[in-house]
Amino acid sequence: MEANIEVGLVRKQFLISQSNIEKLGKIAEQKSTSSADIVRQAIDAYDPDNDVSMPELMELVSSNLQEAIKSTQSANKVMSNALDIISDKQG
Repeated sequence: MEANIEVGLVRKQFLISQSNIEKLGKIAEQKSTSSADIVRQAIDAYDPDNDVSMPELMELVSSNLQEAIKSTQSANKVMSNALDIISDKQG
């Protein structure tokens, strides 16, 4: 295998989990590139200052959670009424 080393790169060592190594290897294989290239691409793509989607995501999650709670409460009332009717008929 021929090494394709870019000029200006610096060797760094990091500790990562075995599952991260496996995931990295799979991604690199799918993209037909090296694991190191995938790491560089991930670092280039990461921008914590430009995370404008997080508040929108949290708002969506909150909204969906509120709807789920209301739906569950409504279903609980229906079930409680049904159980009361059944109990009255048996008693």
